[in-house]
Amino acid sequence: MLAFVLCVAVSAQSADKLYSEGKALYDAKNYKAAVPKLKAAAEKGHKKAQYRLGRCYDKGHGVTQNDAQAFQWYSKSAAQEYAKAQYAVGKCYKDGKGVEKDRTKAVSWFSKAAKQDNADGQFALGKSYLKGKGIAADEKKAKSWITKAVNNPKGGADILAKIRKDVADGDEDAKRILKLIGK
Repeated sequence: MLAFVLCVAVSAQSADKLYSEGKALYDAKNYKAAVPKLKAAAEKGHKKAQYRLGRCYDKGHGVTQNDAQAFQWYSKSAAQEYAKAQYAVGKCYKDGKGVEKDRTKAVSWFSKAAKQDNADGQFALGKSYLKGKGIAADEKKAKSWITKAVNNPKGGADILAKIRKDVADGDEDAKRILKLIGK
């Protein structure tokens, strides 16, 4: 039993080390070198490595772009309660990338991410309520979630900047959102 526990601990450490090395390479935009390390960590069950490997497949970073592979890796990470991956799975369902389009499932995943204080998940959930896509329209809930998103210290400023850019580009939904949240 002790040998098993030690083996699991060593495996977890090596997955963490592989992920750290892979993330550093990814952040340096050295995707070709990052992918093998991320994949090794992901195959050991490292949720952040699974998410980042999903991003590689989603964006074609260091690998051939592949929506189905992206969805599979995002799903493995999301199943481990990783909020960024939960949002990514929701986006896949919303857009029909790597999986059949399903707005109800998209909303379910956005909700999971939003409840973990993920700004992108909060914004996507708010927009779903605003448009009544995948869930019954509810302006009060839309306002609440979108407000949480733009006020979120992790990513809220970026979301608000994008909304304002979309308004400048003439996007009617963005205009409605700004008016709704009073910004």
